[in-house]
Amino acid sequence: MPVWQSYSLFVVFCEQLPIEDLCSLTSQSLPVLLAAAVPDSTEDVLLKGFATLGMEDERIETAQQFFSWFAQVQTQMDQDEGAKYRQMRDYLSGFQEQCDAILNDVNSALQHLESLQKQYLFVSTKTGTLHEACEQLLKEQSELVDLAENIQQKLSYFNELENINTKLNSPTLSVNSEGFIPMLAKLDDCIAYISSHPNFKDYPVYLTKFKQCLSKAMHLIKTYTVNTLQNLTTQLMKRDPSAVPNSDNAFTLFYVKFRAAAPKVRVIMKIRYQQVLNEIHQCYLDQRELLLGPSIASTVTELTSQNNRDHCALVRSGCAFMVHVCQDEHQLYNEFFTKPTPKLDELLEKLCLSLYDVLRPMIIHVIHLETLSELCGILKNEMLEDHVQNNAEQLGAFAAGVKQMLEDVQERLVYRTHIYIQTDITGYKPAPGDLAYPDKLEMMEQIAQSLKEEQKKLPSEASFSDVRLEDPESSSLVKSGSAESLNPRHQSTISPADLHGMWYPTVRRTLVCLSKLYRCIDRAVFQGLSQEALSACIQSLLGAADSISKNKTQVDGQLFLIKHLLILREQIAPFHTDFTIKEISLDLKKTRDAAFKILNPKAVSRFFRLNSNNALIQFLLEGTPEIREHYIDSKKDVDRHLKSACEQFIQQQTKQFIEQLEEFMTKVAALKTMATQGGPNYSLSQQPWAQPAKINDLVSSTYKTIKTKLPSTLRSMSLYLSNKDTELILFKPVRNNIQQMFQKLHALLKEEFSDEDLQIIACPSMEQKPSRLLKMSL
Repeated sequence: MPVWQSYSLFVVFCEQLPIEDLCSLTSQSLPVLLAAAVPDSTEDVLLKGFATLGMEDERIETAQQFFSWFAQVQTQMDQDEGAKYRQMRDYLSGFQEQCDAILNDVNSALQHLESLQKQYLFVSTKTGTLHEACEQLLKEQSELVDLAENIQQKLSYFNELENINTKLNSPTLSVNSEGFIPMLAKLDDCIAYISSHPNFKDYPVYLTKFKQCLSKAMHLIKTYTVNTLQNLTTQLMKRDPSAVPNSDNAFTLFYVKFRAAAPKVRVIMKIRYQQVLNEIHQCYLDQRELLLGPSIASTVTELTSQNNRDHCALVRSGCAFMVHVCQDEHQLYNEFFTKPTPKLDELLEKLCLSLYDVLRPMIIHVIHLETLSELCGILKNEMLEDHVQNNAEQLGAFAAGVKQMLEDVQERLVYRTHIYIQTDITGYKPAPGDLAYPDKLEMMEQIAQSLKEEQKKLPSEASFSDVRLEDPESSSLVKSGSAESLNPRHQSTISPADLHGMWYPTVRRTLVCLSKLYRCIDRAVFQGLSQEALSACIQSLLGAADSISKNKTQVDGQLFLIKHLLILREQIAPFHTDFTIKEISLDLKKTRDAAFKILNPKAVSRFFRLNSNNALIQFLLEGTPEIREHYIDSKKDVDRHLKSACEQFIQQQTKQFIEQLEEFMTKVAALKTMATQGGPNYSLSQQPWAQPAKINDLVSSTYKTIKTKLPSTLRSMSLYLSNKDTELILFKPVRNNIQQMFQKLHALLKEEFSDEDLQIIACPSMEQKPSRLLKMSL
């Protein structure tokens, strides 16, 4: 074992021995002691320990040697025992040194880090400053780049001046080249840009130069277009200067050549320069006018010669020709230009005026209302409503000419209508045949009867009741002559008086005239003319009725007037218009009264006495004439005359049947009146003219009159009116008057006479003969 372990064992051994034994042992040698203290098994170990101490050759023989040795051993032991501490101390010292070194390194690192931090902060600050400087430089660079680009962009407009000048001065430049239109667009942009920046340097100089370039370009365009159009016109006029548009080669002469050149011109006509466009438009229109003017005039002259006697055909063909001209010219213009111009319509109006100048002198000499009415229909319906409304854009100029022509025709129609009303209605002188009533009606009735008999033999033939003698120009008129109030339902057959040919001429003329005017003139004008025509017609009917009453009977005159007033009222019903017109009159009543106060001395003196004002001042203030408005309704005028005619017929028929009874009742009423006013009491039976026998004669005579004259009256009513409902409505008041008269007479006789006298009088009651006779007659 190691020496120190042997030493340890020995020390333990010595400590267990008493001090005497320990002293006795000091004299012994150390190996012996060790051998005694250490087992034999450890001897080798001890020897090795001594060897280790370098004492294998030495021997401890004395105590001093032992103590020396022990001190040495102790020292060695102390050294061996503190070695681990020293070792630990050295180890820890090493660690301390390492920690100190590490701490020094850390301090050094911290110093370096602090230095590095300072350097970092310095570098960071410098870097941030540099970054901000770089950003500012980049910003300034961007601004400078933008400024440079902006300057370059602005300069590009100025730099184009040289390029444009070069192109415009090139001898090979053509307005049809591909780069010409883009060059014009660029030139427009340059002028617009420079004009919008008057603060630029050399602004007036560049603007003037650009405008000079624009003027040069416009001159080239204008020259090319004008030369093209003039050359086309010259070629066409050299070939056939007298060619007319409606000839077979018109399309080739006037349109094919122009349409062939249209695409080239249309390309350059997309420019936006209004002044140049106006000049080119004017040049184009001048060439078209130069080409078309003589030809259109020649065509109109030819149409006039072909339709010299047919004004309607002339107007229709002339207008149709101008419609085609206007449409073709608009189509040709649109092939040349993209923008419209009002000058085209001005040209077409001028061309249409050539037709108007030819037609107007003919229109103002037309005297027939039928022709004027047909002309109005052609211009208004066929031209304006059919053609113009379907193509208003292309036919605007034509519409203006047609409207002017239509106004002339309407004016002429109104003028001729006034003359027609004055001459053919107001101034109409009836022929004997016109007043041959009821002879003509009876003759037509006989003819109708004979035709009915023939119809029974020939069922396939038309009967007279189906025959309508209509005016072909007034077929729209209703052929029934009964008014609504007097004719609740129409009859299945037609009376002779209902036939158009049997109407009184002024009635027929009035209705035909109104039918011609209704759709041709304005409603206000129509109202005035209709009122004038109906008034004139009514006056002519009144005169004719008086003549018939004088020549025949009063019944014929009255029924003639009633029948034709019924016809008038029913025939004007389809005209959906107001027949009322407003007339203005001047009322001078206040003026007259004020003037009378001035001229009448008494009135003047009284005026000054009662008032402090002057009569002249009152005349000026109160003597102003008043304007009064009143309305005239011709339809109500017809109704008023019809009502008056019916009342006269009813009164006349009532008087015809019961005139004697009316006279008798009048005497009785006068006698009663005298008695009530204080006269002597009367007794009707005591009056010589009221004796039962005389009353019997009076009643018998009245009944005989009714029986004899009633069939004639009803026959006349049937002949003129030929409608049971109308006849019943008209005769019903007559029947009521007769019945009321007999009722009054019967009541009077029953009151004044005895039963014996009543038997002598023999006055029938209402349920007896008069009433039955009237009912049977109707």
